[in-house]
Amino acid sequence: MSQRIPIIKIRENLIVTFISDIDDLTALKLQKDLTQKIHEENISGVKITGVLLDLTILDMVDSFLGRLISNIAQSATTMNANTVVIGIHPAVAITLVEMGLELKGAHTALNVEHAFELLDDLKAESEEIVE
Repeated sequence: MSQRIPIIKIRENLIVTFISDIDDLTALKLQKDLTQKIHEENISGVKITGVLLDLTILDMVDSFLGRLISNIAQSATTMNANTVVIGIHPAVAITLVEMGLELKGAHTALNVEHAFELLDDLKAESEEIVE
């Protein structure tokens, strides 16, 4: 039985904190739930401008989860939400690089505080471009 990973909304941002014993089905459901949540919020008039993916609990990833993290980051970015990944352990970084996976369009930050500062900066930059 798969678990559900909560997606928490703070202002115009969605926060996802991965769990340690994430199985493939839960990870796939997360990808679907996150993209659906971005879409639902955007059509309701609340523009989601940022997604924070917290990988702190993950000491290692297999090839499936590595690809899925990359896909989640790219999906959120494609939906026009700035994506910031925090808590990448060295083993996870090495695995992603060895598998040739990139977090295209995603940014990284040391912790949640830095992630929110970065998301605020990225939002301000995109608003300047629109003006």
